[in-house]
Amino acid sequence: MDSSQLAELAAEACDDRKAVDIQLIRVDEVSSLADWMVIAGGLSEVQVRAIAKSVQDRLEDDAQRLPLRREGLNEGKWALLDYGELIVHVLQPAERGFYDLEAFWSHGEQHNFVSTEISQAT
Repeated sequence: MDSSQLAELAAEACDDRKAVDIQLIRVDEVSSLADWMVIAGGLSEVQVRAIAKSVQDRLEDDAQRLPLRREGLNEGKWALLDYGELIVHVLQPAERGFYDLEAFWSHGEQHNFVSTEISQAT
């Protein structure tokens, strides 16, 4: 599974827990930090943790991948999962607005995630 497929899988896992405004940003041409960033919103501490767990479970089950590092899961305001070529951020609205990761990575190739539920309904 390549890094773009891994990013899509993570975005789908976020969507499974009703994450809001899921963004995929390809950063491999502008940074050596990772190939992709997935940024998703959770509306509560419980939802942020549930989204992060969904990503961990899906990537472990479907791609046999475990995160190299995990941060913020206990607090539930901002969770970070680092898979090497993929970094997943799940943030509550206040943290997302404050850190504005989309603007920070705006020189990367931005992709809006379209939920499979929405695309099947149209």
